[in-house]
Amino acid sequence: MSGAEKDEQALRELEDRRYAAIVAGDFADFAAVCHPELLYTHSTAVTDTLESYLEKCRSGYYVYHRVDHPVHRIVVAGDTALVLGEMNADLTADGVRKQLRNNALAVWVRDGETWKLIGYQPTPRP
Repeated sequence: MSGAEKDEQALRELEDRRYAAIVAGDFADFAAVCHPELLYTHSTAVTDTLESYLEKCRSGYYVYHRVDHPVHRIVVAGDTALVLGEMNADLTADGVRKQLRNNALAVWVRDGETWKLIGYQPTPRP
């Protein structure tokens, strides 16, 4: 397997892991795949840091019931990777049940031997 194929496989596995962790409420595992400088922008245009997002999740502000996240394309440029796909979810946000249908861009940076999520931006689909 080439280096590019290994990177793509690792990124797909990390995308699966981060979404599974957030649905399971395993916020420690979610944090483990994130860069400390994560900027997580929601489809409402609100941007959280890693800590503010985790606090909202821990407090129950965000409760994810289901997420599917097909990946359409991965671009690796040096130590940065862009993962383009979808984020379709059933969640409760601030007590309101919602269904999301978003295109999404996740930005990962290489950190030693692994990748860390440093940026996330969903865009609602019409």
